[in-house]
Amino acid sequence: MTHYDRSNTSHRGEGAHTVEVRGLVKHYGTTKALDGVDLDVPEGTVMGVLGPNGAGKTTLVRCLSTLVVPDSGTARVAGYDVVHQPHELRRTIGLTGQYASVDEKLSGWENLQMIGRLLDLSRKEARDRADAMLERFSLTDAARRPVVQYSGGMRRRLDLAASLIGRPAVLYLDEPTTGLDPRTRNEVWDEVQGMADEGVTVLLTTQYMEEAEQLADALTVVDRGRVIANGGVDELKAKVGGRTLHIRPSEPERLPEMARALTEAGLDGIAGVSVVPDDQLVTVPILSDAQLTSVIGVLSARGFGIAHISTQLPRLDDVFLSLTGTTPPAATQHDSTDAAIPEYTS
Repeated sequence: MTHYDRSNTSHRGEGAHTVEVRGLVKHYGTTKALDGVDLDVPEGTVMGVLGPNGAGKTTLVRCLSTLVVPDSGTARVAGYDVVHQPHELRRTIGLTGQYASVDEKLSGWENLQMIGRLLDLSRKEARDRADAMLERFSLTDAARRPVVQYSGGMRRRLDLAASLIGRPAVLYLDEPTTGLDPRTRNEVWDEVQGMADEGVTVLLTTQYMEEAEQLADALTVVDRGRVIANGGVDELKAKVGGRTLHIRPSEPERLPEMARALTEAGLDGIAGVSVVPDDQLVTVPILSDAQLTSVIGVLSARGFGIAHISTQLPRLDDVFLSLTGTTPPAATQHDSTDAAIPEYTS
């Protein structure tokens, strides 16, 4: 596989902000698609932009890629003003929209070579870049076939390859894995992570919580055209609530008794002890390590043996629901921090 070649790369999370947005506003008639958006994306990182349908995610990408002119506010990408320096900016960015934008009548190689020429690459460089991108995205065998014969996953990979022909410093991915099968989705994830590792700054809009957790260094949540939250994945989860303690007794038949003992103990700040019979678990919401210690102390004093204990942060789905009032279309896996303690006994 050909490695992505960019100079002046940085470590993820370090360096200046490649994308800087202040007070960005965009109206469509009486609708405010963007209502004063602020956004900072450090160089070489993946910023996940989350939000329900109609939140303004795609409008934000269109403004930052010079496809739409904002009504007010400022935005600079890779040092260029999106309104006053659109031609210079277009040479530094790549864009993959929600649907493949390649020409179905042309072959994969012809699409990429044509885009290279449109970006003012020489004939030789455009050919070389087309070959390199086809190899990188495992499309070499299909290079001379018309795109109309490609599968959906192949078209998406070709679309990503097209966005990289010009070696962009900034890449916009607007829901890039919509409709892809799990294998192709994972391939796209690998490419995105590789690009960020090599210094490309990525702005990723998505409604898939698992995708956001896999790829994003930080998240910005947009709703009704406004930024309503931002921060790291764990930081946003912490805003929703604390952790949930999962306890499995050594003696499964004592499950109800364990839950009753914790409820009757009246531990400070702990409420909502629950039993999950199918998993043979007692769950306890906690806000601190001190509460965890208190729970273990009660169980030890009452003679309960613990086969397994773990803590679990809220799901990113829960964060999305809490912040926007809507449920994302795809569920994510739980994010657990295991503290497995085989046969922890008093």
